Amino acid sequence: MSSNEKIIIKFYTAFANADAVTMCECYDSNIQFRDPAFGLLKGNDVFQMWKMLMEKSKGTIKIEYSDVKANEYIGTAHWIATYNFSKTNRKVINRIQSQFQFKDGLIIKHTDDFDIWNWSKQAFGFTGQLLGWTGFFQKKIQQQALASLQKYKETKHVN
Repeated sequence: MSSNEKIIIKFYTAFANADAVTMCECYDSNIQFRDPAFGLLKGNDVFQMWKMLMEKSKGTIKIEYSDVKANEYIGTAHWIATYNFSKTNRKVINRIQSQFQFKDGLIIKHTDDFDIWNWSKQAFGFTGQLLGWTGFFQKKIQQQALASLQKYKETKHVN
């Protein structure tokens, strides 16, 4: 097992244990994270996003990961998050493919890909099924996610 595979496993083990601090230790301070819900986040915003998501889940999120592969420069993993979406309390089972880039033994770039329409159908029910495929609705999801992160940072007095 490569050292970068070990860092991915450390990240997802911490995620499964709702340990945002250890998750963030796996990242370089200049981390770039991208997913369909938040778009592109950099540096401290990535750390705060994970802390916010762990606090909101109150330990109820279930994380399963598999197919961890990495070499000196890049890596991948599959993972499944099962949780109740906080805004609607609807159960979501999200299947995610992650890609990583590494620098000096830490993750410098993390990209999560998932089917945002499938996610929105689960999270928002009929409304998500009807509108979740549209760019308008997807932009609204991203705006809400970023607003939630901004509010969290203000509440925690983080810049």
